[in-house]
Amino acid sequence: MARKNALGRGLGALIEDVDRDKLENLERINEVNIDKIEVNPFQPRSKFDEEGLKELASSIRELGIIQPISIRKMENGNYQLITGERRLRAATLAGLKTIPAYVRTADDQAMLELALVENIQREDLDAIEIAISYRRLIEECRLTQESLSDRVGKKRSTVANYLRLLKLPAEIQLGIREGKISMGHARTLIGIDDAKKQIDTYYKIINEELSVRQVEEEVRSLQKQQLKDPEKKTKQQQLTQEYAQLSEHLSGYFKTDVSFRMNEKGKGKIVIPFNSTEELERIISVLDNLNR
Repeated sequence: MARKNALGRGLGALIEDVDRDKLENLERINEVNIDKIEVNPFQPRSKFDEEGLKELASSIRELGIIQPISIRKMENGNYQLITGERRLRAATLAGLKTIPAYVRTADDQAMLELALVENIQREDLDAIEIAISYRRLIEECRLTQESLSDRVGKKRSTVANYLRLLKLPAEIQLGIREGKISMGHARTLIGIDDAKKQIDTYYKIINEELSVRQVEEEVRSLQKQQLKDPEKKTKQQQLTQEYAQLSEHLSGYFKTDVSFRMNEKGKGKIVIPFNSTEELERIISVLDNLNR
């Protein structure tokens, strides 16, 4: 309890010699020339879905970039990408000359964590800003959701609910930032599998001024309607069973909880999570052995 009270007073109550200017710089979003940004050579991801990039580029042209990328300043005056390569590629495809970014120096990871945690204590943040801060702590400071929940004094389920908001279409994320819908509305929209139906329901919330309870009813109705199609239901059940078996097999092979994510068009991804650098290296070693 004492720890939570201390966090409530801000990090200045916990550390004596905080460089306030540096903390503020780490929280500030900068517009950086795209041609000055170099891709991280150690980025494990090398293939990007071209159709998905085109869709994201179209969204960026219309709405801008909702989640800034993260980069580090290099000695030659250029920058190196830390996170956000997909957004950077899509922004380039959209014809942008600059991109919003958090700029770091190579040796300020501890200060970054302090800046982000202090930033989260502010009362004027919207739900998407909080979610982005949580994601940065996980990606850039290598925290698990459990250790993150300890850092910010929130339940793990609360942290997970914020992070799920970043899976919503950019249009809805922008609506959350602009106060058009509440986090309660947004959390309910996550229960809809199809992005188009999410957006349709989002505009229905705004146009008809629906309450969270009314949206929950709307989502239940959509889910029931989907289950009325027996052919679709049978196919989904078969896929679910097959994926569950394959997921169990791969989880045992990689010794971590492997999961699948797929939309109605059949596009998706296999997710292999890891909680530390050592665990990532072990997974890479398993993949390397497959190629031998």
